[in-house]
Order: sequence, then C-alpha cells, then structure tokens
Amino acid sequence: MNKISAYLKDSYHELMEKVTWPTWQQLQQSTTIVLIATLIITALVWVMDYASNSILKFVYSLFKY
Repeated sequence: MNKISAYLKDSYHELMEKVTWPTWQQLQQSTTIVLIATLIITALVWVMDYASNSILKFVYSLFKY
C-alpha cells in the first residue's frame, strides 16, 4: 500500500511542480493549428477519394458490354 500512495504523491508532485502547462494563448494557437491541419488532411483525403472513384468508374466503363 505504501508503494501506491508514494506513486500517487509523486505523480501529483510531478504534475503540479515539474510539468510546464501551456498558457491559454498557447492552447488556443495549438488548437487552431490542429483544426486547420485536420481540415487540410480531410480535404486531401476527399480529393484522393473522389479522384480514385472517378478513375475507377472510367476504367470500369471501358469494360462494359
């Protein structure tokens, strides 16, 4: 039981005194960057999906009877 309580005390001490938490402005900037990157990656995946779908439809249309 002593190991568990020591672990919890050490974890609390580390989180409160050793971890550098971002400021509100840094957090907002990071969130904005993540949202923009997510939108860009989503758009790229959509474009690749649309292009591959169009290419496959064209290829399949070549082999229709």
